Amino acid sequence: MARIGIIGSKGRMGAAIADVLEASPDLTPAGGIALGDDPGALAAKSDALVDFSAPAALQGNLQAAKEAGIPVLIGTTGLEEAHHQAIEDAARAIPVLQTGNTSLGVTLLAHLVQDAARRLGPEWDIEIVEMHHRMKVDAPSGTALLLGEAAARGRGIDLAAHTESGRDGHTGARGESAIGFAALRGGTVAGDHSVILAGEQERITLSHMAENRSIFARGAVRGAQWLIGRKAGRYSMNDVLGLWRALPSCPACSWPSC
Repeated sequence: MARIGIIGSKGRMGAAIADVLEASPDLTPAGGIALGDDPGALAAKSDALVDFSAPAALQGNLQAAKEAGIPVLIGTTGLEEAHHQAIEDAARAIPVLQTGNTSLGVTLLAHLVQDAARRLGPEWDIEIVEMHHRMKVDAPSGTALLLGEAAARGRGIDLAAHTESGRDGHTGARGESAIGFAALRGGTVAGDHSVILAGEQERITLSHMAENRSIFARGAVRGAQWLIGRKAGRYSMNDVLGLWRALPSCPACSWPSC
């Protein structure tokens, strides 16, 4: 039975992952740690780690996984460029899966968004709207950014150079090829995301609504289990579902349909 260690076990996601592991006949919880605890001890008795803690803890968690020689799935959001560089460095030694959303449904949604953006072209404007519970501290959500990246790949553009968010006051006309973000907060919403593609006199909306946090926990556990035995490298939930094989790959890079 594969042993999965939970980093951030005191949080909402950590508790949900523990419940999924307890109900899985071929998996077992290796234990869990809270922010500030030693990840090395947990890594030493795990076959894979799942990290839903905080950006500040990422470097130490990656180091613990490297020293133990085990894979790690990172679901922590609010990451910055330095965090992604640390992930790239760790992925040279161990399998690392980093994602803004572990839901299998959201993974498929991102695939559809990328394909739609590629096929429809720059004449269609793209806006991403997300809503989460009142306690969420980062915006746009990691999932919204994941969807934005998918749209940008479909267009063959850099997301950072084409992002529009926090519009207020006299902002002027919408930027050409912009990808817009709007963040809503309130209540106990687990996570709603919509990608609106607006053309001349028609719109397409691709949406996902999370009804319960358990969908993210199930996806995280499936991803962590999938990582066990993989070669070192950086992976995504697309790899878990085999979605890269569904689109033709660009001969110049590793992304499909860029």
